[in-house]
Amino acid sequence: MRVLRTTFLLVVLTLFLMMVGSFFGGRNGMTIGLGIAICTNAFAYFFSDKIALMSSGAKPVTREQLPRLYAVMERLAAKANIPVPKLYVVPEEAPNAFATGRNPRHASVAVTQGLLELMNDEELEGVIAHELSHVRNYDILISSVAATLAGAITWIAHWGPWLGGGDDDRRNRGGGMGALLLMILGPLGAMLLQLGLSREREYAADATGARMVGNQFGLISALGKLGAYNQRIPTTSISPSTSSLCIVKPMFGGGSLSSLFSTHPPLEKRIAALREMTVVPTR
Repeated sequence: MRVLRTTFLLVVLTLFLMMVGSFFGGRNGMTIGLGIAICTNAFAYFFSDKIALMSSGAKPVTREQLPRLYAVMERLAAKANIPVPKLYVVPEEAPNAFATGRNPRHASVAVTQGLLELMNDEELEGVIAHELSHVRNYDILISSVAATLAGAITWIAHWGPWLGGGDDDRRNRGGGMGALLLMILGPLGAMLLQLGLSREREYAADATGARMVGNQFGLISALGKLGAYNQRIPTTSISPSTSSLCIVKPMFGGGSLSSLFSTHPPLEKRIAALREMTVVPTR
């Protein structure tokens, strides 16, 4: 049901993109909006993982280099019944981790050097289980498509009055209050939808990861450490566009407004939800 609801919301987002194009440019604008939606979806499907890894400076690692990480990943991937993702390390002091890719067969998991140094074995297991839950639930694809569609709506709403192709009344409306409202409400609606999807998937991945491990205690401890250290250590490698994929929100120096529009739910609520769980291990 969660996947169906998410798919429905993304379809609505695509239709809204076409509507914005139609408002500003008539039939030509609608065609441009549909073309942008198709291109951004295709781009997100095939290249979002490569962009996320490249932008964060992630480097591939072998089993010989990090046997501890590989041992945890292979054991949990077997429990989740998915292929072992490609493993990367980000040369970053702030502890964090993210998963990316279009499906379990084309997935990658990246962890920062700071996370490897900070986490004990139980905590590392909890973090990796959380990321593998995103892979198994196809959250990595959903979040990428939502992000690119949100960006496309922002672009077409901003440049809409210059699309052309509509009649004089439509162009006049495009230059008036209607255009102003669409330029403000369109990107805002897309952003809020993206935030809603991101926050929902974090709760689901926490719960699925806890069941995968067999208990929630390692992940609870890991989240507590991640929250404390990411409030003190600024992130320098992971880009803001990739931050929605991370297990916890990186610190980029924002204030209260950035917290209001965070792609992650509050850590205290995630930890409270985990404490209330009755975990039945995945077999």
